[in-house]
Amino acid sequence: MSDVACGARLWSSSDRRPPVRPEALPAAKPPASETRVEIVPRIADVAAADWDACANPDPAVFNPFLAHSFLAALEEAGTVGGRTGWTPRHLVLRSECGDVGGCAPAYLKSHSQGEYVFDHSWADAYTQAGGHYYPKLQIAVPFTPVPGRRLLARPGPAAAEREAALAAAAAAVVERDGLSGAHITFLTEGEWTRLGHLGYLQRTDQQFHWRNEGYATFDDFLGSLASRKRKAMRKEREQALADGLTVEWVTGRDITEAHWDAFFAFYMDTGSRKWGRPYLNRKFFSLLGAAMPERCLLVMVKRGGRPIAGALNMIGGDCLYGRYWGAVEQHPCLHFEVCYYQAIDFAIQNKIARVEAGAQGEHKLARGYLPTKTYSAHFIAHRGLRRAIADYLQRERVYVDQAGEQLSELGPYRKTINVEDE
Repeated sequence: MSDVACGARLWSSSDRRPPVRPEALPAAKPPASETRVEIVPRIADVAAADWDACANPDPAVFNPFLAHSFLAALEEAGTVGGRTGWTPRHLVLRSECGDVGGCAPAYLKSHSQGEYVFDHSWADAYTQAGGHYYPKLQIAVPFTPVPGRRLLARPGPAAAEREAALAAAAAAVVERDGLSGAHITFLTEGEWTRLGHLGYLQRTDQQFHWRNEGYATFDDFLGSLASRKRKAMRKEREQALADGLTVEWVTGRDITEAHWDAFFAFYMDTGSRKWGRPYLNRKFFSLLGAAMPERCLLVMVKRGGRPIAGALNMIGGDCLYGRYWGAVEQHPCLHFEVCYYQAIDFAIQNKIARVEAGAQGEHKLARGYLPTKTYSAHFIAHRGLRRAIADYLQRERVYVDQAGEQLSELGPYRKTINVEDE
């Protein structure tokens, strides 16, 4: 398998244009002060302060999955790197004096697992045409379908040019090293639009997110629902805890290794049945808890004092991110209670604007989570495959829009909230 060279200069502001085929990707105007984009094989080789200044410059919208400490925990635990098929190849934009003006979490991929934007049919078509789809370049948060910025340009007058330089560098990696393409997944709508102008193919999908409309209590939220939906939700919550189960929220330094031991048992039990092989290991959760304790929320369920189920959430600046769930005992509606209703309750009590509960899942609709569009952008090196994928994505975007509109109409909320519908 070919590899991507590390430490080499990909592109410089002294170059006339990024080394990309003109018909594949238009030239990006280089920022005047930045001179090179480098490939970095370990995020530890980038100072945490430099990375975080690009990834999370505004604490009000802090995204924990883009933080240096989160990505470093993945690498230190060995969940990426080695033979995992996720080989770190981060892009870093530097000035002449070495200052970091932008970065992107990038990985050389030898498979399409753990991405949640499915391109298996693209890989099959590429192989049938006699090509090699793998390796490919993936700009993403591994194993985590969480939306957020991906081309992490440092704020300032040259931010747009820095973002374009990172996009051009990703295409340059593909061209220089003979990869099939570069895939930037779960990026923001703004990035998606700008990358479309640069020649990247545009794809959409949807997740289900809950929005806090200023509710003071969970009962206030229930009051916004249609009567039938409200009664169904109350019944589910009663059923979930009917067997004497208790729920506690554990955050910050209150999370102990015993909590992680219990949660990891839940994660492995459910993950092994759902995915076959869970992506994360026990070491990762200890590293995460040590590095970002204030961003972790464990919702733990006990029966007779013994933990039997739990969910891990990450606390962002304006969003609670529901991530992993597991249980060693099966109880009716417990999954809905732990993953959806407890997250809503925590968000209301802590005045968090929204809850993102992960990929897929139309069953979330009845629990107050509404369809929300997600975005990805793709640079495909092969001209023929690029044209075919572009045609497909145009039709797929129309379908996603129509499906989102239809699902929104099926939401549990009252159509006219000023009229009681009992």
